[in-house]
Amino acid sequence: MTSFAPDSIVLNRKLPLWYQVSQSLRASILGRSPEDPLRLPTEERLAEHYGVSVLTMRQALKELEDEGLISRHRRRGTFIEPGARRGAPVRLLGSVDAIVAQQSGMATELLDHGRVPVPAGLAEYFPDLAEVVAYHRLRSDEKTGEPTNHAVNHVRPELAEGIDPEDLVRWPMTKVLRDVVKADISRITDTVEARLADPETARLLEVPLLSPILHYTGVTYDSDGRVLDVAVIHYRGDRFSFTVTLEA
Repeated sequence: MTSFAPDSIVLNRKLPLWYQVSQSLRASILGRSPEDPLRLPTEERLAEHYGVSVLTMRQALKELEDEGLISRHRRRGTFIEPGARRGAPVRLLGSVDAIVAQQSGMATELLDHGRVPVPAGLAEYFPDLAEVVAYHRLRSDEKTGEPTNHAVNHVRPELAEGIDPEDLVRWPMTKVLRDVVKADISRITDTVEARLADPETARLLEVPLLSPILHYTGVTYDSDGRVLDVAVIHYRGDRFSFTVTLEA
């Protein structure tokens, strides 16, 4: 039986290795194609793939098993759960792969994209630009078809030239910028706050007007401190929570 092939990552020694591996594997699982196999490689093969110990790999797999993304069967192996729940709480410890995992795993529709004037509220992030390329996407639960979040990414035009819109149906913007465009991503800052749904957001997410939503802003920087992308995402308040864990 053919095994599922996860993406590779470069590990950051400042963060727990098991956490980075679990988040990378989580993103690969949630971003897989329907025709991809459900069986995972053995612990030993996965440990070799990520360059970690079998003990570290085992801890990463337990995290995914606890979340319900995989199931482990003695003598048979480890398998991706085809009906695994999406929209589960995400623990953020500061890695780019955590952001990719956070954004992965839902049916995605690209609603619109094109050049627009820099929105007034984002002007501070793009002081050298008059226009950005905006990508509007609606993500839905794969099983129920229920809308879960609406995302708008504002990307520098020179980076947008390397983006195939079809890639954004399968992968998060962060992954496309890093792995396809090969952008120099140094850090991402996240801000999450409670808001009430305006008429357009309520329509897209199919919730009553003025329902509570989570308003997320993610700003992606390169190593020179230049902003590459600003993501503004509205999450249904009844479907998502964010947990931030600080490690000493």
